[in-house]
Amino acid sequence: MRHYENLVIVKPTLTAEEIQANISAIEEVITSNGGEIAARDAMGMRKLAYPLGKNERGYFHVIYYSVAPSAINEIERRFRINEDLLRFVTIKYDTNREVTAWNQLVQKAQKKATQPAGEAKVEEVVIPAALEQANEDEE
Repeated sequence: MRHYENLVIVKPTLTAEEIQANISAIEEVITSNGGEIAARDAMGMRKLAYPLGKNERGYFHVIYYSVAPSAINEIERRFRINEDLLRFVTIKYDTNREVTAWNQLVQKAQKKATQPAGEAKVEEVVIPAALEQANEDEE
């Protein structure tokens, strides 16, 4: 079994339930072909670099899994049939170095999935002294 990563972009015009149903269908295609899903990463709605068929946004979802190489043709064929997918890309991790990187990505995705939504990283915003002084002068 080899390690793979699939990035799929789902149409933004679908409801949240329809998007989740499509993601579940995609995962079912992988598992029905003998794949084992290691991790998922829902990246959310994002702006596309260029419009894809009148769509300027898309719902991005990454799936990390292991499957026999012979199953990839069927998985990609089923992805092409699905009209709700704007694009997909399959990445194969083959060498020891790539497999190590795949394992790190899986751990990162699992950590992100287990992290509660309220504990997201909060970055500090540094306000320049000149801007801070201008705000005090207005008051």
